[in-house]
Amino acid sequence: MDKVNKRMKLRYNLITTIIYIVGIILLIQLFNLQIVHGEEYRETSNTRLTRESVLKAARGSIKDRTGVDLVANEIGFGLEIYRTKVDDETLNKAIETAIRILEENNDKYVDNLPIKIEPFAFSYQEQSTIDDWKETYEIDKSYSAEQTFYHLKERYKITTEDNQLARNIMAIRYEITRNGYSAIRSVKIASNISRNSAVKIREQNSELAGINVFTQPIVTYKMGNLASHVLGYVAAIDSEEYETRKDTYSNDDIIGKMGIQYVFEDYLKGKDGIKQLDMSVDGTITDEYVTEEAVAGSDVVLTIDANLQKVAEEALEKNMKDIRAGKFGDKHDADAGAVVVMNVKTGEVLSLVSYPDYTPELFRDGIDQKTYDSYLKGDNFYNRAVSGSYAPGSTFKMAVALAGLETGKITPTTYINDIGIYPRAYNPVCWYYTSYGSGHGYLNVSQAITQSCNYFFYEVGYRVGIDDMARYASYLGLGNKTGIELSGETSGTQANPQTAKEIDNADWYEGDTLSAAIGQSYNSYSPVQMAKYISMLANGGKNIDVTLIKSIIRPDGTEVPREEIDKYVSQKLGTTNETVEDLNIKPENIQAILKGMKGVTSEYGGTAYSTFADFDIDVGGKTGSAQTEENGKEDAHAWFLGFAPYDDPEIAVAVIVEHGGTGGYTAEVAKKIMAEYFGMNANSITENMNAVPSTQSVR
Repeated sequence: MDKVNKRMKLRYNLITTIIYIVGIILLIQLFNLQIVHGEEYRETSNTRLTRESVLKAARGSIKDRTGVDLVANEIGFGLEIYRTKVDDETLNKAIETAIRILEENNDKYVDNLPIKIEPFAFSYQEQSTIDDWKETYEIDKSYSAEQTFYHLKERYKITTEDNQLARNIMAIRYEITRNGYSAIRSVKIASNISRNSAVKIREQNSELAGINVFTQPIVTYKMGNLASHVLGYVAAIDSEEYETRKDTYSNDDIIGKMGIQYVFEDYLKGKDGIKQLDMSVDGTITDEYVTEEAVAGSDVVLTIDANLQKVAEEALEKNMKDIRAGKFGDKHDADAGAVVVMNVKTGEVLSLVSYPDYTPELFRDGIDQKTYDSYLKGDNFYNRAVSGSYAPGSTFKMAVALAGLETGKITPTTYINDIGIYPRAYNPVCWYYTSYGSGHGYLNVSQAITQSCNYFFYEVGYRVGIDDMARYASYLGLGNKTGIELSGETSGTQANPQTAKEIDNADWYEGDTLSAAIGQSYNSYSPVQMAKYISMLANGGKNIDVTLIKSIIRPDGTEVPREEIDKYVSQKLGTTNETVEDLNIKPENIQAILKGMKGVTSEYGGTAYSTFADFDIDVGGKTGSAQTEENGKEDAHAWFLGFAPYDDPEIAVAVIVEHGGTGGYTAEVAKKIMAEYFGMNANSITENMNAVPSTQSVR
């Protein structure tokens, strides 16, 4: 028992001794901190601040089907400012120094101040807007632009007599007022500045209170305007967007506004990281380090082929220029158009063109008003390939032929005698009668497609009736959204009694059915629908799902499941996947139609024969000219639809040129696209300028 007590007493004394020793060490250290070095540490504490800065994540890239970057990220520099314990004079001097450095290197900085000088004026046009702005920033509503300028100059204590310099400093001070800043929250004052500016500003850091250079990923369009309507653009997030996305966006973020950039924003945007900045109270940065790494966005891989897209864009633009110059015959005011190239078996879109286009990169840092206004005036943002809706003209005749064949109203060997004037309803005439004074004579369905005989299809339309005609057109994708992954897709309109009642509150008559049978009346479809239409004919009548998306690759290299992509797109665009009834089209009926389309390009008298007569690949095609009237002037939109190779189709091409005159003129575009796709030397193909120059009423 004594031994046990003795051991316990020894342990107690040992623990007590250790506690005393630790306590003495702590007291010595405390004395050292508070007495010996107290003044030094207090001074350091009072002159040092630690701030968190956002480390911007790179957006995902957008690639073509072969992996070529269409949109990528480059490392760039930006400029931000934090609040520091300096007076207005020092702050203004720092801003002036930064502005001079930026201007020396032709770099832009923020300028949202709505006051102009020389002469003084407000940027806002409406007086009510000016009054609201003054009220927001506590400025007397009676002040003129000049009075407002001097009021703000005094408020910000800007002393320079140079009004332009004063205004430039004022613009930065106004941005600070507008967005607010603090010791831990900055205001961005410049984006995408040059390396020279970044280096010089960092060198003069001690003179630039609170101003910091940061690195950031810069969205770059690697091929300029290429596929602008597909890719879309990014721009600064607006207040409405920010209010609904505060949890994942900051108020100076960029966000997708149109095209793939808009639709797949949630995949393309990465997750920002965090960087710590150590600063003295006068704004000098003493250290910086990353505490949370940024995670880049996912890459979106398109079905688009960049080379084919380039050829299609150039071919369309040149074709319109040639039409305006009268190179094919009559001159027409061809001023806009679209092209869609599609894989007939998979529905993958290999090229999608809308003209005129725009430069997406201009929106990244803020487009100038003059350029923006010119885009609005020219309707450059309008994606004609997806949102445009045009009467199909004679390109609709294959759908009517299919309805006639499948319902048994005609067979591949049925002959109809075109006598020129059709003896029903309003007695419409065939274009051939208008041009030559007689009809085509006896034709079967293949010959009628080759010759684009209106009379034949008036009769087929009469026999079939509007309901079955519309049913088969709808089955081929006409009058229905394709589900392509772009916003603004039109469903077009299908000619039928219901449409007539909905649009014009009109009754349906026999003459309406005849007009619909040759692609007029209420028939109106988008180029992407027309590409699907030809693809389904070329593949034997099998339905296809139109798509622009090949895959989405996450930052870790894994692929997003197709089901997830389809569900996301449906929610984003508000579309639904409808089950399409398989009509089990008879192969012999399809072959009769395709035979007629081959004749269009390969038989003398075919409406695209002069274009494809010397082509090395057999092509099926159809021209169409849909009458239009604008400002009292009649003209026609010009269509060409085609597929190749004839024996084993791979691609379909749909071309529309507004005010193109006649469909035969636009066949040149499809020819160049096919030459590129099949690896032919497009430069060696001789253009035949002997196309029929007259504008046919509907052909």
